[in-house]
Amino acid sequence: MMNEVHKFEADADGFLHDPRARASMSQFVDGGDDLLTFEAAAAVRTAYLAVERIRAHGAQGRGLSTGALDLLVRLGGAETGISIGELARAAGVSSRNVTGLVDTLERDGLARRVPDPEDRRSVRAEITPAGRAWIDAFRKPSQLAMRSMFTGFTPDELVVFRDLCLRLAENQHRLADHLRKNGTP
Repeated sequence: MMNEVHKFEADADGFLHDPRARASMSQFVDGGDDLLTFEAAAAVRTAYLAVERIRAHGAQGRGLSTGALDLLVRLGGAETGISIGELARAAGVSSRNVTGLVDTLERDGLARRVPDPEDRRSVRAEITPAGRAWIDAFRKPSQLAMRSMFTGFTPDELVVFRDLCLRLAENQHRLADHLRKNGTP
């Protein structure tokens, strides 16, 4: 049963929209395409939260926060360790936040700190065999959850969806760079 907060409806063309989000977002615009932009932003947030709820349920059921899970997955995909700074930039969080997450992973035996071969003053985090085993155990439930989340999507739709999401991320990076340089959008 769908949560009462999310009662989606189909528009005249058969595309879903959230009437409550439409009503809320209409106060920010004068109509037209701007309303579509705000509705799309609300839909991205709704979808993001839905995926995060599934991820959090799976990770926390196995003793990790979603932040720690993200780092463990990144470490699992790396040939060698990754610096705290690199992990922070990739995750979009502070180095201090990553340090705490690495502390948690290290305490649980899932990651360890190793000297950086290129900079003696620095350390890198790397996944341990126990961390790889954790990811292996998490793989099947993750596959089932993601398949369930994307039920009804064709492979072509998934490619387009991925592209649209990454284009949003690129636009955000461009805007952030512009704001850093000029201070205004």
